[in-house]
Amino acid sequence: MTVNEDSFTNWKLREEIAESMIPVIGKLHRERDVTVLVHSRSLVNKSVVSILKTHRFARQIAGEELSVTETMPFLQALTALDLGPSQIDIGMLAATYKADDRGLSVAEFTAEAVAGATGANKIERCEPRDVVLYGFGRIGRLVARLLIEKAGSGNGLRLRAIVVRPGGGRAADDVVKRASLLRRDSIHGQFQGTITVDEANGTIVANGNEIKMIYANDPSEIDYTAYGIKDAILIDNTGKWRDREGLSQHLRPGIDKVVLTAPGKGDVPNIVHGVNHDTIKPDEQILSCASCTTNAIVPPLKAMADEYGVLRGHVETVHSFTNDQNLLDNYHKADRRGRSAPLNMVITETGAASAVAKALPDLDARITGSSIRVPVPDVSIAILSLQLGRETNREEVLDYLRNVSLTSPLKRQIDFISAPDAVSSDFIGSRHASIVDAGATKVDGDSAILYLWYDNEFGYSCQVIRVVQYVSGVEYPTFPAPVA
Repeated sequence: MTVNEDSFTNWKLREEIAESMIPVIGKLHRERDVTVLVHSRSLVNKSVVSILKTHRFARQIAGEELSVTETMPFLQALTALDLGPSQIDIGMLAATYKADDRGLSVAEFTAEAVAGATGANKIERCEPRDVVLYGFGRIGRLVARLLIEKAGSGNGLRLRAIVVRPGGGRAADDVVKRASLLRRDSIHGQFQGTITVDEANGTIVANGNEIKMIYANDPSEIDYTAYGIKDAILIDNTGKWRDREGLSQHLRPGIDKVVLTAPGKGDVPNIVHGVNHDTIKPDEQILSCASCTTNAIVPPLKAMADEYGVLRGHVETVHSFTNDQNLLDNYHKADRRGRSAPLNMVITETGAASAVAKALPDLDARITGSSIRVPVPDVSIAILSLQLGRETNREEVLDYLRNVSLTSPLKRQIDFISAPDAVSSDFIGSRHASIVDAGATKVDGDSAILYLWYDNEFGYSCQVIRVVQYVSGVEYPTFPAPVA
């Protein structure tokens, strides 16, 4: 047999194993609310090729290939356990098992590693929590996709309604057009599932989730209980109101909490999941998920501060253009944003640097920032230049950040890539808040410059969902537990 035939035979074997994984992963998700991961990447609803690619990506962060032949025994071991709602990383199980020298079987090791999710330790499945979207723009539609995706188990979050302005009068085909924008996205591709429209009742049905379209010019016009909605979390995607007084208008009958997808002002808490979400008070009804750039820079900034100390820093963001710019030159209240977004690099301001203080109040370092909008529709990069509290070297920093991305409590926020040919479009659809580009990293003594990619639409939307899951009580524990 030739080498090529050996490779092809191996590929077919791995395809067969990945195919056999799909029903097991699906059953665990539907029946037990268990999400199976590989290095923080979900395998739920993934194709055979996607499962294989997710395993292969491990070489970028763990330094070596991960095969389905290694993870399948751990997946099989999970099916024999009395599991409760949880997230279980079979990639990490395989990695930690290799390092364990006690001679345990895979079944014994798995049972021990996920003991916190079994038997008397397991948490009960939550009743579905109602969610309302106020606004249905770029972030609103991506958040909707994620909510629908995460409703697959029948528990957790349930998107019940979307509120939009009626404008100059509701068009007859308004719901059809809204559904079309949810179904097809020029950047993020097709919706994964089926969407139908009930025009007579003004609803969109996405993967069985019935979503009511509500038309209102102002929050005061809506009584959500009239639609059967109760104790809901409302996600405001408009950015029209950013302080407590304005956002309090959403606290109408049927609404329990309000989450803003923009930086909050005044005393509104700015939350970056993974960094300060555990500071949310149980009775807090209004909070902000800060900005996409804040979510991109704060997790790696915290990681660097924890290990090396940070004396001062500057962040320069090279940001994709957004809807608040003009396609062609036209009047704009901002100084430069009126110039054509697809034709120019546009210097503008960023509030991300000042937002760091809200998310990391214990960081005693001055962080400055500026931004340039560039002619790409999605994915941005933050160049974080830091003066550290001690000297180090490039290899040490990269090893540290790689480990942070694999095993730390920030592994859902920070990703790590060493591919030398990576460009912005490679990160469309990334679910991490920030991706460290190893090849671009520069370290000289106490000076470090990190290049941090981020999908400013989808990665940020994932962070929003994580905050909503946390405040709703449906953010399930991950096993093996991250290393603090």
